[in-house]
Amino acid sequence: MSLDPGLVGRVSPPTPLVAVSRAQIAAFADAIGASDRVHHDAEIARSAGHADVVAPTTFPIVVAFAALEAFLADPEVGIELRNVVHAGQRFAATRPVTAGDVVSAVLRVESLRTIAGTDIIGTCTDITTAQGEHICTASATVAHRTPEPGT
Repeated sequence: MSLDPGLVGRVSPPTPLVAVSRAQIAAFADAIGASDRVHHDAEIARSAGHADVVAPTTFPIVVAFAALEAFLADPEVGIELRNVVHAGQRFAATRPVTAGDVVSAVLRVESLRTIAGTDIIGTCTDITTAQGEHICTASATVAHRTPEPGT
């Protein structure tokens, strides 16, 4: 059964605030193979014009994923997590995340269409600081297929 088209326009509550640390940024950079020293060394980051160690461009997924995970796990949505495939991800940054930022995310469902029994859900997640400064919008596409009864 397809998901409720009324999900389009749904907005999640903000995720809990997350204080971004130098260690988190360095670990993320190491995990994705980002070797630029601005991800590890505050002096180098400052000399490059940043307030502190700067996160790789895809770091906001750490915060955006918490919002997406809460949406997918909501029983009112009707998604079975075991039947979800992450089909796409894009980031539009206003500025980079730096160590010391305290951030949160709000997800909104932008689109929902059904193709051959598979729901294609488009979301946008705005990541902002505790003061409300926009950092990034993470757009995600997930595919969900509800199994046929008895399978």
